[in-house]
Amino acid sequence: MLDTIQRYFEFDRFKTNFRTEIMAGLTAFLAMSYILSVNPAILGNTGMDKGAVFTATALSAAFASLVMGIFAKYPIVLAPAMGMNALFTYGTVIALDIPWETALAGIFVSGVIFFLLSVTGVREKVIKSVPADMKYAVTAALGFFICFIGLRNAGIIAANPATLVQLGDVRSPSVLLALFGLALTIFLIAKGVKLAVFFGVMATTLVGVAVGLNPVPDAIVSAPPSLAPTFGMAIANLPNILTLEMVVVVITFLFIDFFDAVGTIIAVCNGIGVTDKEGNIPNVKPALFADAAGTIVGSVLGTSSVTCYSESAVAVGTGGRTGFTSVTTAACMLMALFFFPLIAMFTTVSTSPALIAVGVFMASSLHHIDWSKMEIKIPAFFTIIMTILSYSLVDGIAFGFTLYPVSMLAQGRGREVTPTMYVLSAIFVTYYFFL
Repeated sequence: MLDTIQRYFEFDRFKTNFRTEIMAGLTAFLAMSYILSVNPAILGNTGMDKGAVFTATALSAAFASLVMGIFAKYPIVLAPAMGMNALFTYGTVIALDIPWETALAGIFVSGVIFFLLSVTGVREKVIKSVPADMKYAVTAALGFFICFIGLRNAGIIAANPATLVQLGDVRSPSVLLALFGLALTIFLIAKGVKLAVFFGVMATTLVGVAVGLNPVPDAIVSAPPSLAPTFGMAIANLPNILTLEMVVVVITFLFIDFFDAVGTIIAVCNGIGVTDKEGNIPNVKPALFADAAGTIVGSVLGTSSVTCYSESAVAVGTGGRTGFTSVTTAACMLMALFFFPLIAMFTTVSTSPALIAVGVFMASSLHHIDWSKMEIKIPAFFTIIMTILSYSLVDGIAFGFTLYPVSMLAQGRGREVTPTMYVLSAIFVTYYFFL
């Protein structure tokens, strides 16, 4: 049985083993486990039952990660998207006064369209049309982005009304805990410890519990809440989406979903070394419909759109190289249904060193970009800087992919730009300025 699994996931090809893959999947789960508490809190503002949303979050994440792991065989983990849950709650239900049941129906329809675009090869064509330099720029952008998320979660970087950001209070106990974890993780990485990121997360969490900064669970096991309050509401309310307002909402959901996972998939595949010289990704189609299938299932269960998580980079940084990493994370999500009190120990502060450290690995893709050519450096730079400053990989991609054909035209190389890149540029401009 174990030999069959090793052959299926090609452990020998990627020079990995069960221990490394399991630790990578567990580390990725710990880094993204915040979604199990944050998603119910956000969607609960619509009137949705928080317990049902918690169960829907865990189940949809497990399902989508399994699809990714088993069929695409990539160490990419998925869950309901941060940002999309806020758009669902504040930008749709509250701002437009749309019932959450109708909004879930909109998520379902966008997921179905999304799935059709994925399985018919539209998204695959989009990825293949992106030049290698821009793919490396997206990888670096994701690295800087998740590092910034880690610094913010740790409190090392804080908000400032005058300058937007500033150095946080480094004497704060929680920041000191994060700095301890970061120093330990970097030390272990520099020493060549293979599971350095995982050990860093575990040590930071245990120290946090010991000094009273991380919660001590009051229980180990708890029964998962019922799905009854949200299950099937998306299907039952499909007739309610036949309005102009909901058409715009569905288009918005679809647009963000379409591009949200692309950057993560490109970055992870670059990280594990499966892309060719042009940056093309083998077996990409099943990877592209995992999030679409997850969105459909998630909407039926009772949660907003599912996407590939940037924390997948943590899995790669911990040594994960195959889909068994994603399968491990999926199993953790299922177990979390019963062990949530225990998971609460792992706060965003104690997992932030993992995000910061892995950002270093991903930023190394910068050296693959041809910085000697102005038509390359301009869109590459804006992809990276706008991802960080807009706090959105989608927005960073939009800026970079729009500026790429403009820069190429200015240098007289417009014919080298694929038609798809021109179409993407027009779509981004239309969406941001008119929709």
